[in-house]
Amino acid sequence: MTPPSRSKRRVLLLQGLMGPLFRRLGQGLLKAGHSVYKINFNGGDRLFWRLPNGIDYLGTLEEWPEAFAHILADKQITDVMLFGDCRDHHMAATKVCRELKIPVHVFEEGYIRPDWVTFERDGVNGHSQLPRDPQWYLETAAKLPPVEQHAPVPSSFRRRAIEGLAYNLADVLTRWHYNNWNNHRPWHPLVEGMGWLRKLRRRKEREAQGEALIQRLEASNAPYFLFPLQLDSDAQIRLHSPFAGIAEATKVVLSSFAQHAPANTRLVIKEHPLDNGVRDWELVSRDLATRFGVADRVDYLPSGDIVPIARRSLGMVTINSTSGTLGLSMGIPAVVLGTAIYDIAHITAEHGLDAFWSAPQEPDAATFNAFRRVLIERCLIPGGFFSNQALDMVVSHAIARFDQEAAENGEQISCGAAGPY
Repeated sequence: MTPPSRSKRRVLLLQGLMGPLFRRLGQGLLKAGHSVYKINFNGGDRLFWRLPNGIDYLGTLEEWPEAFAHILADKQITDVMLFGDCRDHHMAATKVCRELKIPVHVFEEGYIRPDWVTFERDGVNGHSQLPRDPQWYLETAAKLPPVEQHAPVPSSFRRRAIEGLAYNLADVLTRWHYNNWNNHRPWHPLVEGMGWLRKLRRRKEREAQGEALIQRLEASNAPYFLFPLQLDSDAQIRLHSPFAGIAEATKVVLSSFAQHAPANTRLVIKEHPLDNGVRDWELVSRDLATRFGVADRVDYLPSGDIVPIARRSLGMVTINSTSGTLGLSMGIPAVVLGTAIYDIAHITAEHGLDAFWSAPQEPDAATFNAFRRVLIERCLIPGGFFSNQALDMVVSHAIARFDQEAAENGEQISCGAAGPY
């Protein structure tokens, strides 16, 4: 059988973000002349697809690699797209694609935030093929033109919460059909849905609490470090850090802070804006701070813009959060506790967490700016996920890069071709 032309590809979408991202992407790919198929693993996937060529996968995880390979052959798939490369079905699919030399294009939350989305070949974060050599970034960035400016991208927490509730409800109501589906997330969909509902109900209260804390810190001029929490279900924690979850990481950070941070400094723990509210991280943080004798020096920020709070901080402690690049872009020192794409010599602290409290190491501006420029060129596209305008930007730029890759024979744009570690 004659393989399909690479210029007009046959794309298979796996799981996307909870919401309409992949439906919008499918519509854009079809309009660009590509053929598009979509695997639906549960009712939430199916709810937000609503386009032709949806394929319900009803088998087990163990049966998935063989079934996936059959779908690739049957549909003559040239490219696979997915959101997050560490979900169980995605990891298995990625392995099959490597063996068959089928490109995998991975979406994720942006390495640089806000207003950017990751769209990378073959793997993201800890699986990224980008090198860790600072000199390589300096030399590569010097050959690139300046980044085009783009306006801030609107985003709606309410929209994110409602889409999550709808996805989880559709998942629950169709488990009789997708009876082998096992969510990669650690909570039952109804539990997660109730968490989102509680957050929606308490939104104004949490916003007021966050604003009051920011005002107190500004008025007191107290020196503080910032520890932005990540999602407990995030594969970046499970697979690309030494921690089993956020509670363990918080324990390590607070213990080190209590033993090694100067007595006049504070620690601000910021909740992740997309945390589902299932676990009360404020209570966890307070309990641990009390245990280590620093309850009077630890603040919890449940809501609010991270930019002003980061800008005034002495430094940022991250596991591998992309919030780290936000701080680094403002010249704020950062220490990394896991595996992060930006954990590069001359950019992040090199002497560990305990030493960081007393001697936070500022990033070298030239090295970080070179890293940022290369990252945008190879792995990022403008946009976001939680407004129509943001999705329009993501879809148009993703397809433009996808088509450009075809014109350049698929190698020059991908991060996989960036170079060795």
